[in-house]
Amino acid sequence: MSHGFDTLAIHAGQDPEARTGAVIPPIYQTSTYAQDAVGAPRQGYEYSRSGNPTRDALQECLAALEGGPVGLAFASGLAAEDTLLRALCKPGDHVVIPDDAYGGTYRLFAKVAERWGLAYTPAKVSDVDAVRAAIRPGATRIVWVETPTNPLLGIADIAALAAVAHDAGALLVVDNTFASPYLQQPIAHGADVVVHSTTKYVGGHSDVVGGALVVADRGLGEELRFHQNAMGAINGPFDAWLTLRGIKTLGVRMDRHCDNAERIATYLDGHAKVAQVIYPGLPSHPGHEVAAKQMRRFGGMISFRAAGGEEHAVEICNQAKLFVLAESLGGVESLIEHPGRMTHASAAGSPLEVPGDLVRLSVGIETVDDLLADLEQALG
Repeated sequence: MSHGFDTLAIHAGQDPEARTGAVIPPIYQTSTYAQDAVGAPRQGYEYSRSGNPTRDALQECLAALEGGPVGLAFASGLAAEDTLLRALCKPGDHVVIPDDAYGGTYRLFAKVAERWGLAYTPAKVSDVDAVRAAIRPGATRIVWVETPTNPLLGIADIAALAAVAHDAGALLVVDNTFASPYLQQPIAHGADVVVHSTTKYVGGHSDVVGGALVVADRGLGEELRFHQNAMGAINGPFDAWLTLRGIKTLGVRMDRHCDNAERIATYLDGHAKVAQVIYPGLPSHPGHEVAAKQMRRFGGMISFRAAGGEEHAVEICNQAKLFVLAESLGGVESLIEHPGRMTHASAAGSPLEVPGDLVRLSVGIETVDDLLADLEQALG
């Protein structure tokens, strides 16, 4: 029997606990487990790096929400990315990445993986031909996609890029952090692996750091599970429990994020002190039709360019009061940041450098009229 998204978010991997009937999965705060005999661990649990019931509950839930057979939870989104790259690639391999990828992802490729011998080429992932041209036949192992991208909110056609990657013998990896599994399920469109920073919308409350991989192929998932254990970048049981608690309200939160973002994007789009609004829900966005095809709604992230240039953008960020000046995104509270000097500072001087006049909003679930009033005074 299949269930709807919100039912899965509340119940998948989260049956009442067998011994007491507790309806919430316990926090198994233990490092090791008593074994019934030498070489006979009880229910397969022997050491919490290798397996923990709280983390297993989270992993089963994540897999159900993304529609894949295997879900894996990690200490952070970057820990998930690093494990994936080292499991699937070897020195001499090549990866295509977005030309406006998250700054931490770019730093991982440029400052860590490249020194290990992994080459990469940035490409505009909203342009299928550009991605195809960036592939190196025989060397490209992964086509890495964010959609929407961070921070320029570019939209990649997942199904089209899956075909391009598979024709080249590569895997399509989709970072689904900005959309969340409620708004978009890349595996249904042909992706091989989905990446999340669960710190963001999945957890949703800015109180826990985590990451995840969900894999379309069970065999590949088990290979990644081996590397998860061998490399050890797992999340702890309390972190897994907090993330599970956040997941339960993911659907209702995302609807409010989208409601508020749509109102704010429309307001900014007509403001004299805003040069450009970048939001996939606006018909003027070049990826609007593709986003409408593969997303349930258009998300809670908005970027805009200040009409007064970089200093005006910085001033807007500093003048905001209800929008908290902070990095990260996806929490119930609204955040504002200047990507060029904050989250994407590591990309300065690279092909992934972002415009200096760019402001990024993570629109929360507050009363939208209060958010609009705060932006009005911050814009000056």
